[in-house]
Amino acid sequence: MTDPLLSELLDLALEAARRAGALLRDGRPADLGVAATKSSPIDVVTEMDIRAEKLITGYLSEHRPADGFLGEEGASAEGSSGIRWVIDPLDGTVNYLYGLPTWSVSIAAERDGERVVGVVEAPMRRETFHAVLGRGAHANGEALRCRPTAPLDQALVSTGFNYVTKVRTHQAAVAQQLIPRLRDIRRGGSAAIELCDVAAGRLDGYYERGLHPWDVAAGDLIAREAGALTGGRPGLPADGDLTVAATPGVFEPLQALLEELGAWHD
Repeated sequence: MTDPLLSELLDLALEAARRAGALLRDGRPADLGVAATKSSPIDVVTEMDIRAEKLITGYLSEHRPADGFLGEEGASAEGSSGIRWVIDPLDGTVNYLYGLPTWSVSIAAERDGERVVGVVEAPMRRETFHAVLGRGAHANGEALRCRPTAPLDQALVSTGFNYVTKVRTHQAAVAQQLIPRLRDIRRGGSAAIELCDVAAGRLDGYYERGLHPWDVAAGDLIAREAGALTGGRPGLPADGDLTVAATPGVFEPLQALLEELGAWHD
């Protein structure tokens, strides 16, 4: 049976993401600069990250004032409805800053702590990904399905690198050891889009250390609803130590290899 609440949350997330995506695409200043830094001088925030988050939280609060929020740029509210929105207003900020097209708006809704709706808007790719728990994943209205199983040595896998020098140095060493055992490695710069690309069959797998809930909340649900498996270290859910998403045949060997190589620590 259709849950009207989930349909409402999806509609709100789609519209909020569309509005934020349009703001970011059409309102990007020619002289866009860094407004602040986070974990290191190269982990940047632009004025547009902040504007987009305010737009999203304002729109959602107008329609559902009792909901809670967790946002990358500081939005935080407990709420009283059992619904919490997890928001990354601009995933791929460095790409955006440099004028590269791989950036997105990521909005997820949790009900009593369980992710039930995810939307990833990728304006420069003209793609809107969405998923509802138990209803599958879609992009621009078309159903998504992850790739058929491939041997690990024929898998195309994507990753990302942390902004803290010590962490990224170890991540580079792990990637160096992985490359000979895979078809190849990619690095896109937006965790949300890379999770959606696993869902869409454009990647066999994706992994990264150091992600936050807002980086993966929507994309994780989209990947799982498209048939991919997601998690962290073996037997554990995805967390800041490690996030892994892959087709069913690639997931376990990739996860085991990442554990062997110590991808979950600095």
